[in-house]
Amino acid sequence: MLATHESANGTRQDLIVLTDKGLYCEAGDFYIDAWKPVHRTFVTHGHSDHAHDGMGEYICSPTTEPILRWRLGEQNIRPLPFGTPIRMGEVQVSLHPAGHILGSAQVRVERAGEVWVFTGDFKREPDPTCEPFEQVRCDSLICEATFAYPVYAWPSTMQEVQRVLHWIAHCREQGKAAILYAYSLGKSQRVLAGLDGRLDAPVLLHGAIARGVEVYRQAGITLAPTELVSEVPPDTDFAGRLVLAPPSAQDSAWCRRFRSFEQALASGWMQLRGNRRRRNVQRGFVISDHADWQDLIDTIDQSGARRVIATHGNTDALIPYLQERGIRAERLRTAYGDEEEAVE
Repeated sequence: MLATHESANGTRQDLIVLTDKGLYCEAGDFYIDAWKPVHRTFVTHGHSDHAHDGMGEYICSPTTEPILRWRLGEQNIRPLPFGTPIRMGEVQVSLHPAGHILGSAQVRVERAGEVWVFTGDFKREPDPTCEPFEQVRCDSLICEATFAYPVYAWPSTMQEVQRVLHWIAHCREQGKAAILYAYSLGKSQRVLAGLDGRLDAPVLLHGAIARGVEVYRQAGITLAPTELVSEVPPDTDFAGRLVLAPPSAQDSAWCRRFRSFEQALASGWMQLRGNRRRRNVQRGFVISDHADWQDLIDTIDQSGARRVIATHGNTDALIPYLQERGIRAERLRTAYGDEEEAVE
Protein backbone atom coordinates (compact mmCIF):
# COMPACT_ATOMS: atom_id res chain seq x y z
CA MET A 1 0.00 0.00 0.00
CA LEU A 2 1.18 3.53 -0.71
CA ALA A 3 2.31 5.35 2.41
CA THR A 4 0.27 7.99 4.18
CA HIS A 5 1.59 11.52 4.13
CA GLU A 6 1.43 14.53 6.40
CA SER A 7 -0.91 17.40 5.68
CA ALA A 8 -1.70 20.62 7.51
CA ASN A 9 -4.44 18.74 9.34
CA GLY A 10 -2.17 15.88 10.41
CA THR A 11 -1.70 12.43 8.91
CA ARG A 12 -3.84 11.95 5.82
CA GLN A 13 -4.38 8.86 3.70
CA ASP A 14 -3.26 8.93 0.09
CA LEU A 15 -6.13 9.43 -2.32
CA ILE A 16 -5.21 6.26 -4.21
CA VAL A 17 -3.73 3.22 -2.49
CA LEU A 18 -2.72 -0.26 -3.59
CA THR A 19 -4.76 -3.24 -2.39
CA ASP A 20 -4.76 -6.93 -3.29
CA LYS A 21 -7.63 -6.20 -5.71
CA GLY A 22 -6.17 -3.16 -7.43
CA LEU A 23 -5.77 0.57 -6.94
CA TYR A 24 -8.43 1.88 -4.57
CA CYS A 25 -9.79 5.31 -3.69
CA GLU A 26 -11.45 5.08 -0.28
CA ALA A 27 -12.70 8.67 -0.40
CA GLY A 28 -14.73 7.82 -3.52
CA ASP A 29 -15.19 4.08 -2.83
CA PHE A 30 -14.02 2.88 -6.23
CA TYR A 31 -11.14 0.96 -7.78
CA ILE A 32 -9.09 1.65 -10.90
CA ASP A 33 -8.25 -1.24 -13.25
CA ALA A 34 -9.12 -3.77 -10.55
CA TRP A 35 -7.76 -7.27 -11.21
CA LYS A 36 -10.11 -9.08 -8.80
CA PRO A 37 -13.90 -8.73 -8.57
CA VAL A 38 -15.00 -5.51 -6.88
CA HIS A 39 -18.23 -3.52 -6.71
CA ARG A 40 -17.04 -0.63 -8.92
CA THR A 41 -13.97 0.01 -11.06
CA PHE A 42 -12.81 2.59 -13.53
CA VAL A 43 -11.20 0.87 -16.52
CA THR A 44 -8.50 2.82 -18.33
CA HIS A 45 -8.61 0.70 -21.51
CA GLY A 46 -9.56 -2.65 -22.98
CA HIS A 47 -6.30 -4.62 -22.81
CA SER A 48 -6.66 -7.80 -20.79
CA ASP A 49 -4.21 -6.80 -18.05
CA HIS A 50 -6.37 -3.76 -17.22
CA ALA A 51 -9.91 -4.98 -17.98
CA HIS A 52 -11.06 -8.06 -16.04
CA ASP A 53 -14.32 -9.96 -15.76
CA GLY A 54 -16.53 -10.08 -12.68
CA MET A 55 -16.90 -6.41 -11.63
CA GLY A 56 -20.19 -5.04 -10.34
CA GLU A 57 -19.88 -1.84 -12.36
CA TYR A 58 -17.41 -0.70 -15.01
CA ILE A 59 -16.84 3.02 -15.67
CA CYS A 60 -14.92 3.82 -18.85
CA SER A 61 -14.78 6.15 -21.83
CA PRO A 62 -17.55 5.78 -24.44
CA THR A 63 -15.16 4.34 -27.04
CA THR A 64 -13.90 1.75 -24.55
CA GLU A 65 -17.42 0.48 -23.91
CA PRO A 66 -17.73 -1.59 -27.15
CA ILE A 67 -14.23 -2.98 -26.57
CA LEU A 68 -15.24 -4.19 -23.10
CA ARG A 69 -18.41 -5.74 -24.48
CA TRP A 70 -16.37 -7.54 -27.14
CA ARG A 71 -13.82 -8.83 -24.65
CA LEU A 72 -15.93 -9.36 -21.52
CA GLY A 73 -19.46 -9.93 -22.84
CA GLU A 74 -22.52 -8.19 -21.43
CA GLN A 75 -21.57 -6.24 -18.31
CA ASN A 76 -22.87 -3.33 -16.25
CA ILE A 77 -20.92 -0.62 -18.07
CA ARG A 78 -21.26 3.11 -17.41
CA PRO A 79 -19.66 5.25 -20.12
CA LEU A 80 -18.21 8.57 -18.96
CA PRO A 81 -17.31 11.14 -21.65
CA PHE A 82 -13.80 12.56 -21.54
CA GLY A 83 -13.49 15.70 -19.45
CA THR A 84 -16.84 15.24 -17.69
CA PRO A 85 -16.38 15.35 -13.90
CA ILE A 86 -18.58 13.25 -11.63
CA ARG A 87 -18.88 13.36 -7.86
CA MET A 88 -18.14 10.15 -6.01
CA GLY A 89 -18.18 10.49 -2.23
CA GLU A 90 -15.58 13.07 -1.21
CA VAL A 91 -13.86 13.27 -4.60
CA GLN A 92 -14.43 14.53 -8.12
CA VAL A 93 -13.37 12.13 -10.88
CA SER A 94 -12.89 12.64 -14.60
CA LEU A 95 -11.39 10.75 -17.53
CA HIS A 96 -8.88 12.23 -19.98
CA PRO A 97 -7.43 10.73 -23.19
CA ALA A 98 -4.27 8.66 -22.75
CA GLY A 99 -3.46 8.12 -26.44
CA HIS A 100 -2.59 4.44 -25.87
CA ILE A 101 -5.35 2.76 -27.90
CA LEU A 102 -8.91 3.64 -28.85
CA GLY A 103 -10.74 4.89 -25.77
CA SER A 104 -7.77 4.71 -23.42
CA ALA A 105 -8.09 7.07 -20.48
CA GLN A 106 -6.22 8.67 -17.64
CA VAL A 107 -8.12 8.94 -14.35
CA ARG A 108 -8.04 12.29 -12.53
CA VAL A 109 -9.13 12.33 -8.88
CA GLU A 110 -9.50 15.55 -6.87
CA ARG A 111 -10.30 16.18 -3.21
CA ALA A 112 -10.17 19.62 -1.59
CA GLY A 113 -7.75 20.93 -4.21
CA GLU A 114 -5.43 17.90 -4.09
CA VAL A 115 -5.18 16.20 -7.49
CA TRP A 116 -4.00 12.69 -8.32
CA VAL A 117 -3.72 11.30 -11.85
CA PHE A 118 -3.31 7.70 -12.95
CA THR A 119 -2.10 7.66 -16.55
CA GLY A 120 -2.75 4.00 -17.26
CA ASP A 121 -0.82 3.05 -20.39
CA PHE A 122 -0.21 6.09 -22.58
CA LYS A 123 1.62 7.49 -25.56
CA ARG A 124 2.01 11.03 -26.87
CA GLU A 125 2.75 10.40 -30.55
CA PRO A 126 -0.20 11.44 -32.78
CA ASP A 127 -2.24 8.43 -33.82
CA PRO A 128 -5.32 8.48 -36.11
CA THR A 129 -6.76 5.38 -34.40
CA CYS A 130 -7.33 6.91 -30.96
CA GLU A 131 -8.03 10.11 -29.10
CA PRO A 132 -4.87 12.25 -28.66
CA PHE A 133 -3.08 12.29 -25.32
CA GLU A 134 -4.09 15.12 -22.98
CA GLN A 135 -1.62 16.51 -20.48
CA VAL A 136 -3.25 16.74 -17.03
CA ARG A 137 -1.77 18.78 -14.18
CA CYS A 138 -1.62 17.14 -10.76
CA ASP A 139 0.12 16.94 -7.41
CA SER A 140 0.74 13.18 -7.48
CA LEU A 141 1.19 11.17 -10.68
CA ILE A 142 0.92 7.39 -10.97
CA CYS A 143 2.40 6.58 -14.36
CA GLU A 144 3.46 3.58 -16.37
CA ALA A 145 7.15 2.90 -16.96
CA THR A 146 7.09 0.20 -19.64
CA PHE A 147 9.98 1.70 -21.64
CA ALA A 148 11.62 3.76 -18.92
CA TYR A 149 15.17 3.63 -20.27
CA PRO A 150 16.91 6.38 -22.31
CA VAL A 151 17.73 3.84 -25.05
CA TYR A 152 14.07 3.81 -26.07
CA ALA A 153 13.48 6.65 -28.53
CA TRP A 154 10.80 5.93 -31.11
CA PRO A 155 11.10 6.69 -34.82
CA SER A 156 7.92 8.07 -36.38
CA THR A 157 5.19 5.55 -37.12
CA MET A 158 5.09 6.55 -40.78
CA GLN A 159 8.83 5.92 -41.05
CA GLU A 160 8.24 2.38 -39.80
CA VAL A 161 5.23 1.94 -42.08
CA GLN A 162 7.48 2.82 -45.02
CA ARG A 163 9.87 0.11 -43.85
CA VAL A 164 6.94 -2.33 -43.75
CA LEU A 165 6.12 -1.45 -47.38
CA HIS A 166 9.72 -2.07 -48.44
CA TRP A 167 9.64 -5.43 -46.66
CA ILE A 168 6.42 -6.42 -48.42
CA ALA A 169 8.05 -5.58 -51.78
CA HIS A 170 11.07 -7.68 -50.81
CA CYS A 171 8.83 -10.62 -49.94
CA ARG A 172 7.04 -10.29 -53.28
CA GLU A 173 10.37 -10.52 -55.10
CA GLN A 174 11.20 -13.63 -53.06
CA GLY A 175 7.82 -15.23 -53.72
CA LYS A 176 6.94 -15.13 -50.01
CA ALA A 177 4.08 -13.97 -47.84
CA ALA A 178 4.87 -11.25 -45.28
CA ILE A 179 3.48 -12.23 -41.86
CA LEU A 180 3.52 -9.32 -39.43
CA TYR A 181 2.78 -10.07 -35.79
CA ALA A 182 1.02 -7.29 -33.91
CA TYR A 183 -1.26 -7.23 -30.90
CA SER A 184 -4.91 -7.71 -31.86
CA LEU A 185 -6.15 -4.60 -30.06
CA GLY A 186 -4.50 -1.28 -30.86
CA LYS A 187 -1.29 -2.24 -32.65
CA SER A 188 -2.90 -4.06 -35.59
CA GLN A 189 -5.35 -1.23 -36.18
CA ARG A 190 -2.56 1.32 -36.03
CA VAL A 191 -0.62 -0.57 -38.70
CA LEU A 192 -3.74 -0.81 -40.87
CA ALA A 193 -4.38 2.93 -40.55
CA GLY A 194 -0.83 3.67 -41.68
CA LEU A 195 -1.19 1.37 -44.69
CA ASP A 196 -4.53 2.73 -45.89
CA GLY A 197 -4.32 3.56 -49.60
CA ARG A 198 -0.76 2.24 -49.89
CA LEU A 199 -1.31 -1.41 -50.85
CA ASP A 200 -2.62 -3.01 -54.02
CA ALA A 201 -4.39 -5.88 -52.21
CA PRO A 202 -6.35 -6.23 -48.96
CA VAL A 203 -4.41 -7.13 -45.83
CA LEU A 204 -5.07 -10.71 -44.76
CA LEU A 205 -6.21 -11.07 -41.13
CA HIS A 206 -5.89 -13.84 -38.60
CA GLY A 207 -9.31 -14.49 -37.06
CA ALA A 208 -8.18 -13.21 -33.64
CA ILE A 209 -7.63 -9.74 -35.10
CA ALA A 210 -10.80 -9.42 -37.18
CA ARG A 211 -13.21 -8.50 -34.36
CA GLY A 212 -10.98 -5.71 -33.09
CA VAL A 213 -10.70 -4.31 -36.59
CA GLU A 214 -14.49 -4.27 -36.87
CA VAL A 215 -14.83 -2.43 -33.53
CA TYR A 216 -12.46 0.26 -34.78
CA ARG A 217 -14.29 0.59 -38.10
CA GLN A 218 -17.59 1.00 -36.23
CA ALA A 219 -15.96 3.81 -34.24
CA GLY A 220 -15.27 5.63 -37.53
CA ILE A 221 -11.55 4.83 -37.78
CA THR A 222 -10.31 4.57 -41.37
CA LEU A 223 -8.27 1.42 -41.97
CA ALA A 224 -6.78 -0.33 -44.99
CA PRO A 225 -9.06 -2.91 -46.70
CA THR A 226 -8.86 -6.37 -45.14
CA GLU A 227 -10.08 -9.91 -45.61
CA LEU A 228 -9.94 -13.01 -43.45
CA VAL A 229 -7.29 -15.59 -44.22
CA SER A 230 -9.92 -18.27 -43.60
CA GLU A 231 -12.02 -16.91 -46.49
CA VAL A 232 -9.19 -16.91 -49.04
CA PRO A 233 -9.05 -19.92 -51.44
CA PRO A 234 -6.27 -22.34 -50.45
CA ASP A 235 -4.67 -22.14 -53.91
CA THR A 236 -4.13 -18.35 -53.57
CA ASP A 237 -0.70 -17.00 -54.44
CA PHE A 238 0.38 -15.32 -51.21
CA ALA A 239 3.60 -13.83 -52.61
CA GLY A 240 3.83 -10.21 -51.52
CA ARG A 241 0.64 -10.36 -49.45
CA LEU A 242 0.72 -8.82 -45.99
CA VAL A 243 -0.73 -11.01 -43.25
CA LEU A 244 -1.54 -9.60 -39.80
CA ALA A 245 -1.58 -12.07 -36.92
CA PRO A 246 -1.22 -11.99 -33.13
CA PRO A 247 2.22 -12.93 -31.74
CA SER A 248 0.74 -16.14 -30.33
CA ALA A 249 0.38 -17.43 -33.91
CA GLN A 250 4.13 -17.31 -34.58
CA ASP A 251 5.55 -20.61 -35.90
CA SER A 252 2.18 -22.30 -35.42
CA ALA A 253 0.48 -24.77 -37.74
CA TRP A 254 -1.68 -21.86 -38.91
CA CYS A 255 1.36 -20.38 -40.72
CA ARG A 256 1.89 -23.44 -42.92
CA ARG A 257 -0.91 -22.49 -45.32
CA PHE A 258 1.32 -19.70 -46.66
CA ARG A 259 3.98 -22.25 -47.67
CA SER A 260 6.82 -19.74 -48.06
CA PHE A 261 6.91 -16.69 -45.81
CA GLU A 262 8.94 -14.28 -43.70
CA GLN A 263 7.97 -13.21 -40.18
CA ALA A 264 8.21 -9.79 -38.57
CA LEU A 265 7.11 -8.19 -35.31
CA ALA A 266 5.76 -4.70 -34.61
CA SER A 267 6.83 -3.73 -31.08
CA GLY A 268 8.73 -1.12 -29.12
CA TRP A 269 11.01 -3.93 -27.95
CA MET A 270 12.31 -4.14 -31.52
CA GLN A 271 14.38 -1.02 -30.76
CA LEU A 272 17.04 -3.48 -29.52
CA ARG A 273 18.39 -6.00 -32.04
CA GLY A 274 18.88 -8.63 -29.38
CA ASN A 275 15.13 -8.73 -28.82
CA ARG A 276 14.54 -9.40 -32.51
CA ARG A 277 16.94 -12.36 -32.39
CA ARG A 278 15.24 -13.74 -29.31
CA ARG A 279 11.86 -13.47 -30.97
CA ASN A 280 13.18 -15.38 -34.02
CA VAL A 281 11.80 -13.01 -36.67
CA GLN A 282 13.43 -11.74 -39.86
CA ARG A 283 12.34 -8.12 -39.35
CA GLY A 284 11.43 -5.90 -36.44
CA PHE A 285 9.42 -2.69 -36.73
CA VAL A 286 9.64 -0.18 -33.88
CA ILE A 287 5.99 0.66 -33.35
CA SER A 288 4.91 1.04 -29.73
CA ASP A 289 1.68 2.10 -28.07
CA HIS A 290 3.60 3.37 -25.03
CA ALA A 291 5.60 6.52 -24.34
CA ASP A 292 9.34 6.34 -24.95
CA TRP A 293 11.83 7.70 -22.41
CA GLN A 294 11.69 11.35 -23.49
CA ASP A 295 7.89 11.43 -23.73
CA LEU A 296 7.69 9.87 -20.28
CA ILE A 297 10.00 12.53 -18.82
CA ASP A 298 8.15 15.33 -20.64
CA THR A 299 4.84 14.07 -19.28
CA ILE A 300 6.14 14.02 -15.73
CA ASP A 301 7.65 17.50 -16.07
CA GLN A 302 4.52 19.00 -17.63
CA SER A 303 2.22 17.42 -15.06
CA GLY A 304 3.77 19.57 -12.35
CA ALA A 305 3.64 16.59 -9.99
CA ARG A 306 5.75 16.80 -6.85
CA ARG A 307 5.38 13.06 -6.35
CA VAL A 308 5.69 10.35 -9.02
CA ILE A 309 4.73 6.72 -8.49
CA ALA A 310 5.89 4.50 -11.34
CA THR A 311 4.35 1.17 -12.23
CA HIS A 312 4.01 -1.37 -15.07
CA GLY A 313 7.62 -1.58 -16.15
CA ASN A 314 11.21 -1.23 -15.04
CA THR A 315 11.91 1.75 -12.83
CA ASP A 316 15.64 1.16 -12.19
CA ALA A 317 16.66 4.16 -14.29
CA LEU A 318 13.59 6.35 -13.84
CA ILE A 319 13.37 6.63 -10.05
CA PRO A 320 17.01 7.65 -9.44
CA TYR A 321 16.78 10.12 -12.35
CA LEU A 322 13.70 11.78 -10.86
CA GLN A 323 15.09 11.77 -7.31
CA GLU A 324 18.23 13.54 -8.51
CA ARG A 325 15.95 16.27 -9.86
CA GLY A 326 14.24 16.71 -6.50
CA ILE A 327 11.05 14.81 -7.30
CA ARG A 328 9.71 12.37 -4.73
CA ALA A 329 9.71 9.16 -6.78
CA GLU A 330 8.84 5.60 -5.83
CA ARG A 331 7.83 2.30 -7.35
CA LEU A 332 4.42 0.68 -7.18
CA ARG A 333 4.14 -3.04 -7.93
CA THR A 334 0.77 -3.85 -9.48
CA ALA A 335 -0.64 -6.84 -11.36
CA TYR A 336 -0.44 -4.90 -14.62
CA GLY A 337 2.02 -6.37 -17.06
CA ASP A 338 2.61 -7.11 -20.71
CA GLU A 339 0.12 -9.69 -21.85
CA GLU A 340 1.55 -12.87 -23.32
CA GLU A 341 0.74 -11.80 -26.85
CA ALA A 342 0.91 -8.05 -26.47
CA VAL A 343 4.63 -7.55 -27.05
CA GLU A 344 4.10 -3.82 -26.70
